[in-house]
Amino acid sequence: MSGAIGAALKKIATMILTDSRVLKKVGMAVLVVIVAVLMPITAILGLFSGELQIDIESLRRTVEENLTAEEITMLSGVEGTMEAIETAMTEAGFPSKVKEAQVLYIMALYDYSNQPDFVARLVSCFRAGQTDAQLIDRVNEVFGTEILVEDFTDVMDSIRTTDINDAYFENPAHKNNLDLVAWAKAAEEAHWGYVWGTFGRILTEGLFQSKLEQYPEDIGEYEDFIRANWVGGRTADCIGLIKGYSWYDPETGDVGYAINGMPDVGANQMNDLAVEKGPIDTIPEIPGLLVWMDGHIGIYIGDGQVIEAMGTLYGVVQTELSGRGWVTWMKNPYIDYIEETEPTPTPDIPEPTMVPFE
Repeated sequence: MSGAIGAALKKIATMILTDSRVLKKVGMAVLVVIVAVLMPITAILGLFSGELQIDIESLRRTVEENLTAEEITMLSGVEGTMEAIETAMTEAGFPSKVKEAQVLYIMALYDYSNQPDFVARLVSCFRAGQTDAQLIDRVNEVFGTEILVEDFTDVMDSIRTTDINDAYFENPAHKNNLDLVAWAKAAEEAHWGYVWGTFGRILTEGLFQSKLEQYPEDIGEYEDFIRANWVGGRTADCIGLIKGYSWYDPETGDVGYAINGMPDVGANQMNDLAVEKGPIDTIPEIPGLLVWMDGHIGIYIGDGQVIEAMGTLYGVVQTELSGRGWVTWMKNPYIDYIEETEPTPTPDIPEPTMVPFE
């Protein structure tokens, strides 16, 4: 394999794992990560989020020309296992945890993947509401490994910050209030940052420079803070958090611009355009309503709680409806309002048959 290809692969691996400390800790597993990224399967390429400024398909073809038959077989095996994990996790009721299972396979369990019932064993480690520590404890118990939770969390934190997971949306293709709430909750849980003029895309260095030039007064004084805290993750301003949902394309997983019937409007314009609205003290209990004050807007998620892109120093946060100074509630005129459906119960996962590994 040429030096140029090797350098490109190293660049990809670094982008995927983000933290150089993790690269050193996982050792040979990085090679498996690289293999996974080179696969010509959208699901695998999308496993680890991030904007790769490189022609993956062209690189894959070039690399495959330099691979041995054994290495090509390895590529095929990785592809098949990744797909099997996705299918099994989804069927088990954990569609939002697919990436975590695939990361465990790539990061630490590749050598176990040819053992009987590997995928079923991996799926059996997952439980609803478990922490990273609980998951890793279970994996270590089932596979006899000694994975460190901090290693797993280091990798997952970089993925969670940038990933858009619509697995629990009511209908990703239909813009509605319940999925707007799910979008907002995911952004808050992933600690999205706040940068004026952004709407949910990953804040690359190039995008940051563009926004800095576009809004020097609004962004300039926070340049150092943004570089230290928000570059590399997803960011939005207050109305951008709302627009990003409407501009999200579930087919590609990307956030577009002024698509899906929603124009580029500001917070005050949204208030002017809304037809169904009223004083904040008359707000009905409808998740997905918008709440407004002059120059600022948020998303009401129900039970007296709001998620808002609050400001550069705060990012996307959850706040109390009362006491924030909201003036008006409104229905977002660019989405439909639907009623909540009964959640699908998570099926019980049987304990795996314990077969010792050699």
